[in-house]
Amino acid sequence: MVAFKTLIKNLGPGLLFASMAIGTSHLVLSTKAGAQYGWIMVIPIILANIFKYPFFEFGVRYTNVTNKTLIEGYLNRGKGYLWFYTFITLFTTFTILAALYTVTAGLFINLFKVSGVEISHIALALFIFISTLLIVGRYKFLEVSLKFVVTILFVALVITTALVIYKGQVDAVADFKSTPIFENASILFLISLMGWMPTTVEASSWVSLWSIEKWKTQEHKPSLKESLLEFNIGYIMTAILAVFFLIIGWFTLYGTNTELSGNSVVFADQVVNLFTTHIGSWAYLFIAVSAFATMFSTCMTAHDAVTRVSLDIIDLLSPKIKLSGKRGFFALGVIILALVNYVVIAAFAANMGKLVALATFVSFVVAPIIGFMNLKNVMSEDVPVSDRPKRWLQLLTYAGIVFLGFFSLYYLYLEVF
Repeated sequence: MVAFKTLIKNLGPGLLFASMAIGTSHLVLSTKAGAQYGWIMVIPIILANIFKYPFFEFGVRYTNVTNKTLIEGYLNRGKGYLWFYTFITLFTTFTILAALYTVTAGLFINLFKVSGVEISHIALALFIFISTLLIVGRYKFLEVSLKFVVTILFVALVITTALVIYKGQVDAVADFKSTPIFENASILFLISLMGWMPTTVEASSWVSLWSIEKWKTQEHKPSLKESLLEFNIGYIMTAILAVFFLIIGWFTLYGTNTELSGNSVVFADQVVNLFTTHIGSWAYLFIAVSAFATMFSTCMTAHDAVTRVSLDIIDLLSPKIKLSGKRGFFALGVIILALVNYVVIAAFAANMGKLVALATFVSFVVAPIIGFMNLKNVMSEDVPVSDRPKRWLQLLTYAGIVFLGFFSLYYLYLEVF
């Protein structure tokens, strides 16, 4: 009982990670994977979660042992490491948030049957609302609210998946032919799926920053074992839900020759209707609210994280400037990110497909590099030998680097030749 109470008290960074991860990679890409390719796509989903695990675990490990963010560790390894991560963060600023808010705006339009309003205007309203929540509530509000959201979401998806399985797989149309997995278009989709499954590898530093924020609200910092347990629960939850979304797409769309749209409003309508058509009209509101809550919580956590990372990078690159931890600069950072990404959304209109493809591709290509950087951090003199990852985890890291590196090279081969 004491151990359980301690676990509940320590819930935070891992929970935020789960909330952030259960977004585009799950709702959009996992559902589409099941709808277009069927059960076979469970293999790359599971492999991506396994091979990327050490990259994220190292963020929790390094910060707990050293009391430093993972980004500080990059600087300790050399300024080149930090500049590389800065470039990735800059790119993230212009793609990931825009993609997330576009999908969320599409779901909002679908849920509330909004007509005559441009998707960029809905996204702007979401930017204003979420920015206000983050500025006023900060980390504490984010953590408390997401405990409820993630719990409700998990229960809702368990029930939905059970209902879908109980109803049985949809009958295939007469002229159905399965999509070849190893053609170029499928390989590109596979790269997008694994690039953001369970989420972008650069998010390992986000968990690092959330850990430090969490400790500010506690009397005692949790032990390394406690921190890893809390993170592992969140990580396992994201993997399970990814499989749930794949099953839903597989059972309700695979074999029907239905192609999920790249337009966020149309996509949102397709996702909600595919559930209700298969389960029953009574489930419409239940499914629509769950899908919207999924993306709304992801927007909140990603917006908060990118702001914190940006401020931390500025502090490290310019030691005389101290922006992190100051409420006014955090608020300014949240607002600037909202404005920048609103401009990106207005430019891309409702075509979220291009945004997601661009963001996931970059995430996939840099994943093995950032994984190697994280390994260098936890194997450095900053971390005592007793707290460094076990041999099996080091080997899994190298396997992940090779696995993701191979697909990155293959993608570049497809593009060049």
